[in-house]
Amino acid sequence: MKKPAILWRKLEGNKVECIACARRCKIPEGSGGFCFVRRNEGGRLYLANYGMLEALQIDPIEKKPFYHFAPGARVLGIGTSSCNFGCLFCQNHNISKGREIKGAYHEPGETVKIAEHYGVDGIAYTYNEPTIFIEYVLDVAKAARKQGLFNVLVSNGYMTEEAVKAMCGVIDAVVVDFKGNGETKFANKFEAVVSNAPVRESLAALKSSGIHVEVTDLIIPKVGDSIKACDELTRWIADNLGCKVPVHFTRFYPDYKMLDYPPTPISTLEKHHEIAKGNGLDYVYVGNVPGHKFENTYCPSCGNAVVVRLGYEILSFDIKDGKCGFCGNAVLMRAAQSHKDIAKNRAR
Repeated sequence: MKKPAILWRKLEGNKVECIACARRCKIPEGSGGFCFVRRNEGGRLYLANYGMLEALQIDPIEKKPFYHFAPGARVLGIGTSSCNFGCLFCQNHNISKGREIKGAYHEPGETVKIAEHYGVDGIAYTYNEPTIFIEYVLDVAKAARKQGLFNVLVSNGYMTEEAVKAMCGVIDAVVVDFKGNGETKFANKFEAVVSNAPVRESLAALKSSGIHVEVTDLIIPKVGDSIKACDELTRWIADNLGCKVPVHFTRFYPDYKMLDYPPTPISTLEKHHEIAKGNGLDYVYVGNVPGHKFENTYCPSCGNAVVVRLGYEILSFDIKDGKCGFCGNAVLMRAAQSHKDIAKNRAR
């Protein structure tokens, strides 16, 4: 299925420039951009895989990972073909690396009805980069909002200012995953040697627009575990996004074309956690290590664990009306409209 794109501009000679992601591909007639699903037909840009879902799955929101938005909620995760990155460690390479459009077609309203049928609390646009199918994202998100469902994105952050503006008012939260430990240039192993500057610009724009933001950083041994880069990145987050933005340092497991790399040592993740806390960040996590103490949320004031987790499960929840259940000080915890009791209900 194809649909006219909304984020593009016309160039000379029947070329178009896609302005959905920061690659800003200049596409000749009859061709596609890096993602191949955004195509120039007759001097106009179309989304060629509109509504063609390759992934449709119910997940806990903590899996995304969101730890400070609607904790305990369940989401319907959806994804399509292709991506705007070529990472060699991709865990969803079965859908992101193919060069043909697959999946089953779902009208936006149908996707929302599926979410309602299974009683989830929101919809997550995930598994591959949502920016490349933003027209479908926005159509589903608008329909979801009418039914009281929230909308969250899991993104690499390589988007444009125009894309961020399009999300305002319909997307509630975004988690942005840095690649290459926040280095200025990604390592060659990531097969996407592009500047991280647009990712930082997107994060700042998302934050200033009022969208809830969390950050993940996949720590890959030998090519993406720089302590210096961690120090620089977390200082930048504190200075530009604020100390309350949650940051997750995620453990790498071998996958796709990086099977010869070992899992991240837990001590490396703990060192990154130490640096981030030392730079003033209030909410820092170690991810993909079920049972680790840094899965929990601790009150920045008294230090007590106000949310205790085991993997994606919430074991205890001691936050009431945004305040620590032990000392009464404010704790960052955003819930979507009409879903303010999610955490309380799920934690019981």
